[in-house]
Amino acid sequence: MTRTTFNLPDIGEGIAEAEIVRWHVAVGDWVEEDQAIADLMTDKATVEMESPFAGRVLEIGGAEGEVIAIGAPLVVLDTAEGIAQAQPGESEPAKAHEEAEPQRATDMPALAAAEPGEAPPRDTGRMLASPAVRQRARSLGIDLAQVRPAADQRIRHADLDAFLTYTPGYAPAAPARADAVVPVIGLRRRIAEAMSAAKRHIPHFTLVEECDVTALEEARAQLNAGGADRPRLTLLPLLVAATARALGDHPKLNARYDEEANAVTRHGAVHMGIATATEAGLMVPVLRDAQGQSLWQLAAGIASVASAARDGSAARGDLSGSTFTISSLGPLGGVAATPVVNRPEVAILAPGRIVERPAFVPDGLGGERIAKRKLMSLSLSCDHRVVDGHDAALFMADLRALIEAPARLLAG
Repeated sequence: MTRTTFNLPDIGEGIAEAEIVRWHVAVGDWVEEDQAIADLMTDKATVEMESPFAGRVLEIGGAEGEVIAIGAPLVVLDTAEGIAQAQPGESEPAKAHEEAEPQRATDMPALAAAEPGEAPPRDTGRMLASPAVRQRARSLGIDLAQVRPAADQRIRHADLDAFLTYTPGYAPAAPARADAVVPVIGLRRRIAEAMSAAKRHIPHFTLVEECDVTALEEARAQLNAGGADRPRLTLLPLLVAATARALGDHPKLNARYDEEANAVTRHGAVHMGIATATEAGLMVPVLRDAQGQSLWQLAAGIASVASAARDGSAARGDLSGSTFTISSLGPLGGVAATPVVNRPEVAILAPGRIVERPAFVPDGLGGERIAKRKLMSLSLSCDHRVVDGHDAALFMADLRALIEAPARLLAG
């Protein structure tokens, strides 16, 4: 037996520790060189760790949910030469290793779902897929080896969707109705810690304003009818453009508060955080320099950062450095919200859903008439240590003016 220890390497500048989110191997499993053995999380980025050598697992560095330091043992392997040779009565994992070379390209089974309390089953597969995609495949009972990947050989959610659509006779197992205890680990734990810290340290207040978006929606429809060579505009790029424009006149809200230094940095550029729902939980990828982009650049940028967050390809730097955040649920948005400030920012905006209601509008003769209008709420939460109610009200007034007069917004 040759005991070889693989210590957790430095996986990011300034990172001192990482949380074990999921093991892909268990004690006794055979591990191929470059095989994924564990998913680890730092900040809000998940890293798939691969073994630098082959061997049989003797020890693992901790349970799922535990935090280990950089340089600490992640896994101990027996790398003795000849360990993979099948012997009479030997277990299937050893036989699988004996045939590993001719099967690498074709026989690549994915993880099977583990029963509660059991160690994760062995993953002998080498399919490229993010942790979120692997988790979804397990929940649906899909063998990743049966899924046709994209040209870069990486399986994405769209490939799983295609498998579900075009595989005759496939039907996911009916969901169990029993109680389930779900460990709060990985991204869910980071979200819990961040939200707790924000509510504990930040004295929030929320201001809600109602905007008439009838003209803005008409302008959006006209822009989308202009040609198929541009990204289709949703309402969000228009809201980002209006918010970035308004923040230019209200730098108190486009800021980050350093509690240790007791100082506020008011930023000139608007690095817009785009709150994005993913299977693992809420993530906030950053759209940088939003104030200098066209509507179609904003649309493409929002789609890009949101997609990277959802498929797990977002880098650590893509998830930090925002100066203001928009959290939009689109048609699912409620009448109003009380969003939690994305610390260390000092303000966050949550648009509600659009509703049609009668409202008084000018009749062109100096009076008013009742007409059906498209109305939307805007909920602004602020850090009261930095932003006063008067500051928030002035910002919302300017933002509302831009939204209700889209010609000013589109004029650049």
